[in-house]
Amino acid sequence: MAMLEIRDLEVNYGAINAIKKISFDVNEGEVIALIGANGAGKTTTLHTITGLHKARAGSVMFMGKDIIKLPPHKIVQMGMAHVPEGRRIFQQLSVYKNLTLGAFTRKDKKGVEESLARVYERFPRLEERKRQIAGTLSGGEQQMLAMGRALMSDPKIILMDEPSMGLSPLLVEEVFRIIRDIKAGGTTVLLVEQNAKKALEIADRAYVLETGRITLRGNAKELMNDDSVKKAYLGE
Repeated sequence: MAMLEIRDLEVNYGAINAIKKISFDVNEGEVIALIGANGAGKTTTLHTITGLHKARAGSVMFMGKDIIKLPPHKIVQMGMAHVPEGRRIFQQLSVYKNLTLGAFTRKDKKGVEESLARVYERFPRLEERKRQIAGTLSGGEQQMLAMGRALMSDPKIILMDEPSMGLSPLLVEEVFRIIRDIKAGGTTVLLVEQNAKKALEIADRAYVLETGRITLRGNAKELMNDDSVKKAYLGE
């Protein structure tokens, strides 16, 4: 059984039908890439899965339960974390406070301390800057903080929205290395990423979203060799 099952999902923005009956699965342990042009509906899809936007129709099954009507904090408690586009860290709070807020739904103090230690191990710069105000971090450090904050909830799956946006090529490589590490640690990843080439390189499977519809799906390596994908998203 898939960890996450999206069936006939339909989402409106006012009179606009932004998502048009899409269906896809995410299996445990996979990295799944959702690629497409700006305005295709990728962010809307993630927001609907995590309860930030209401669906018009369809179902979102997570761990065998339909979460389509649950509020975001209940979805987090079930084991889903979201790294939003633009990072959305708490700019006026310290790095440490941002991280601990990522564990706001957890009651296991010892487990939270262990998660914090693992985040610091994965992101040494965050430990070095734990007392620093988050808004003064560099763009790359803020992205690491957003990812670390998501990991603090001890998620089964992380939804990441454009994690490499606005970063230098060197930091882009670092972000994708971290995503590989997260997968290796047993966490499933649903990745929305404008850098289709990098996304397909690390993904197991991928879906192409165009104007609210899934137009292609399959093994990520095979999609990298698809002529239409090459032309539209890989600059070939």
